[in-house]
Amino acid sequence: MTCNVGRMDRTGRIVIGIVLLGVGALIPSIGLDWRIGLLVIAAVALVTAVVRYCPANALLGINTCKEKTQE
Repeated sequence: MTCNVGRMDRTGRIVIGIVLLGVGALIPSIGLDWRIGLLVIAAVALVTAVVRYCPANALLGINTCKEKTQE
């Protein structure tokens, strides 16, 4: 897979993933459906940040990765 998630994009995904993970896991007043949805979105954000590849970016032709390396 070619890297298509750059440094700033990766940092944003990590921050958003951690925040959504915290909200979904620690706030019991929201409904179960919302909690599951937040946890799924957090997991997707964190996984795409770690592997530095986002299928949605690839479909849309977005590449924020400045490096010319293959991962």
